[in-house]
Amino acid sequence: MSTLIHPTAIVADSATIHPSVSIGPYCIIDEGVVIGAHCVLDCYVRVYAGVVLGQHNRICQGAAIGAEPQDIGYTPDKAKPLVIGDHNHFQENTSISRGVKTEQGTCIGHHNYLMHAAHIGHDCILGDHNIIANNAAISGHITIGDHVFVSGTVAIHQFCRIGSYAMIGGSTGVVQDVPPYCMVNGQRARYVGLNLVGLKRHGFSSAQRNRIKRVYRLLMSSSMPRQEMLQQLRRHADSAEEWAIIHFVENSERGLVSASRMKKNRTD
Repeated sequence: MSTLIHPTAIVADSATIHPSVSIGPYCIIDEGVVIGAHCVLDCYVRVYAGVVLGQHNRICQGAAIGAEPQDIGYTPDKAKPLVIGDHNHFQENTSISRGVKTEQGTCIGHHNYLMHAAHIGHDCILGDHNIIANNAAISGHITIGDHVFVSGTVAIHQFCRIGSYAMIGGSTGVVQDVPPYCMVNGQRARYVGLNLVGLKRHGFSSAQRNRIKRVYRLLMSSSMPRQEMLQQLRRHADSAEEWAIIHFVENSERGLVSASRMKKNRTD
């Protein structure tokens, strides 16, 4: 066992801990946990049974990783795993629930940053390079793509899908799917324009942004039925960004957020 484990930490004999892992004071590591190389657990961290951590993850004080799902039907025999990738940073008092109703359980990708007291519910799938800000509440069965920014005190309803490169404004309640590349805001999330800052930061060209804008101009302002609108979009789609939006809409079960009634933001 590693010499980097503080003497006050409690580590189960059946846990698999890479020798390079650092475990700080008063951490608790349950039975069967797997922690990969160069992970750092600061102090007072609890890693529950069924958690697999990849490499180079940092978990700050008071975090609860793989906690019991907040599901009144949960019993220990229904427990499913929590699998976490590499290079994630979980700030103080974050909580991530293990799975309960899907075989893959809860899955966290790579290079994600969860700020203070952010919560990821059971059976969620979180992609790569996402930022989840302070006190954001991600309910169960939510799928989040890549490079998504979820602002502080956001609440997302279970089973919603958040497309890649989307941004959700602070204190927003999300009850329907948020398609890729856009920005939503409001007490109930409304489409308010493209996530222009995020797109520019990630190297999307002016031509790419204009193609995305063209899709959303139709998607958010048209009154035509969804299937007719999708057919029109398919006829003119000639880029990966356009097809990403089309595929997202095709697979939406909860419906999409609607456009704000306020004056629309500039999208050029």
